[in-house]
Order: sequence, then C-alpha cells, then structure tokens
Amino acid sequence: MSSIAEMAGYDRTGFIPRPAGIYRLIDRTMNDHRMQERILAVIALGESRDPRAVRPLIDCCYDKNPELRWHAIVALGMIRSGRGVDALVERLRDPQERGENRERAAMALAAIGSLSAIAGLKEVLAAEAEDSAIRSSITASLGRAAAL
Repeated sequence: MSSIAEMAGYDRTGFIPRPAGIYRLIDRTMNDHRMQERILAVIALGESRDPRAVRPLIDCCYDKNPELRWHAIVALGMIRSGRGVDALVERLRDPQERGENRERAAMALAAIGSLSAIAGLKEVLAAEAEDSAIRSSITASLGRAAAL
C-alpha cells in the first residue's frame, strides 16, 4: 500500500500534489472502502488547497460517517472556496449533526469570509431555537472573521 504522499504524487518540494495526484486522492476519497484511507485522502486534499478538491469535499460533507464529514469540513475551511459555503451552512444548520462538526463548520465559514459565508453564520445565529453552544461558536467565528 502506498502512502498518501506517494499516491498524491507530490512534487520534489513535498508540498504541491501533481495534477494526477489530486485525481488519485479524489478517487480514494470517493471510492475507497476503507474509511481510514478515505479520511487520509480528505486530509491531503485539504492540505493541497487545490480548487479541484472542493466538489468531492462537498460530497464528503454528506457522508454517513461523522468523522469523515468533520475532516471534509476542515478541508473546505483550508481551501477557502466560496463553492463550499452552501454545504458548510447546511452542516451548521443541521441539529442532527455532531456539535463539533457544527462548530468546525462555523470556523470554516469564518475562514472563507465571503458575504454568503457571513450571511449563513448570521442566519443560524438568529435562529431562536439554536443551541447556546453553537451560538457561542458562531459568535466567536464572526469575531474572527471581522478581524481578518
């Protein structure tokens, strides 16, 4: 079995996956039957900050495994693409989602910092029935976004 770095085909600097490597990671993210391999691929996609990774990471935000969703949320926050905002807002809004995933979605939205990301944070914050811990996380995330 090859390492994630080998599978990604990192260049000599070790930081930027070559194009074929990104596609191998995307394939591993979506099609590997071993959850740990999928998680490692999602992490590598986030670290690559490659915009081609956004769509598969969005898809992973809807996976049945909450740990994989958490890593996909983190990865989207690292890439900071506005294309991930809707999926992150959905994770934040979902009362059935794990609290740590919802909090991380708030952090990712703040990192993206687009108008739609901030609007999503404010919309969930304004929901009267929202959990106080999530409201606190959103407030802190909005504070971080304002500081950027």
